[in-house]
Amino acid sequence: MNKNCKASMAIQILPKLPQQEENIKVIDKVIENIKSKGLNMVVCPFETVIEGDLEDMLNILKESILIAEKEGAKDILTYIKLAYNPLGVMSIDEKTAKHNK
Repeated sequence: MNKNCKASMAIQILPKLPQQEENIKVIDKVIENIKSKGLNMVVCPFETVIEGDLEDMLNILKESILIAEKEGAKDILTYIKLAYNPLGVMSIDEKTAKHNK
């Protein structure tokens, strides 16, 4: 368990725009914003997984939705999985390292 990491979040932003290419551009903007935070993260085919403090996770969630809106999406579906423990949560590496050998 990673004592420095108190929260882990999987986030999936699904803007509902007419063209698939437009949706991808919005998702790319959201991922760029998440990367700019400097947190440990993994981009997966269906979601992006981030770890850090609970407040950071909640701020990223809000920012992600607002970025999608700013980019033209008025209908935005957001799916999250959030793990929180004040004593620390398992890191991405602890959860996946044995599968990535």
